[in-house]
Amino acid sequence: MHRIAVIGSGYVGLVTGACLADFGMRVICVDINEDKINQLNQGKIPIYEPGLEQLIERNAYYKRLTFTTNMKEAVNQSDVIFIAVGTPPNEDGSADLTHVLKAAEDIANNMNAYKVIVDKSTVPIGTGRKVKQTVQKILEERNLQIDFDVVSNPEFLREGTAIYDFTHPDRVVIGGESEKAIEIMKDVYRVLYLNETPFVITNIESAEMIKYSSNAFLAMKITFINEIANLCEKVGANVQDVAKAMGRDGRIGSKFLHPGPGYGGSCFPKDTRALAQIGKEYGSPITLV
Repeated sequence: MHRIAVIGSGYVGLVTGACLADFGMRVICVDINEDKINQLNQGKIPIYEPGLEQLIERNAYYKRLTFTTNMKEAVNQSDVIFIAVGTPPNEDGSADLTHVLKAAEDIANNMNAYKVIVDKSTVPIGTGRKVKQTVQKILEERNLQIDFDVVSNPEFLREGTAIYDFTHPDRVVIGGESEKAIEIMKDVYRVLYLNETPFVITNIESAEMIKYSSNAFLAMKITFINEIANLCEKVGANVQDVAKAMGRDGRIGSKFLHPGPGYGGSCFPKDTRALAQIGKEYGSPITLV
């Protein structure tokens, strides 16, 4: 059984920590916000997500899930460390990696043995390499030779169904360079592996791209049907019938094919802008999002 630390006790961090604890893992959720940790230790959940409060209560009762502000304790007592912190947009639309790289620094400053460091946050392509470089630099400054691996394991959670999405995913994406780290991650998700959940094993950059590409495609689907809705209104067609018939095509599918006010929320606008900025930086503009 692996010992897990989750850095960041926000939406993704709490869902990840609670679900992994329910899989039977020992999980420590760590956050710099002392008030939040105090609330969690009192059984008060700072966010609402159906089923999350009961999941946290059950696993805290059985001592599988604990909360702390002590980074050193969390790092030293864990062999797999998930980074689940925010990546807010910069003014140019790119993702701000300040919190991600600070988490990497905190891990490197406290680690005393081999760790698998897992990017759970939605991060731009190349972030895994930056995390690796950050950790390696600090270990060298500490005159330590400690092995570690960095893995990308993006989340695909929807608000309102996050517990189900985590425990019944369409796929589990694991991006890494080390067979050892990949086998450890398979073991972390052993419950899903035994349930024959599809596992996508790839490199770090591909895993990072999968997350951005998935969100951008869904956003594009919403934008597309809204454009079709505008045209339907002009030509006298019924967009509901059009969308329903399109959705019957197995190549297209019916999800996210409903005309409305456009996409919003905390992820799609941020992630599409970040992907567009990445394309711009690499001289390969993404013009559809």
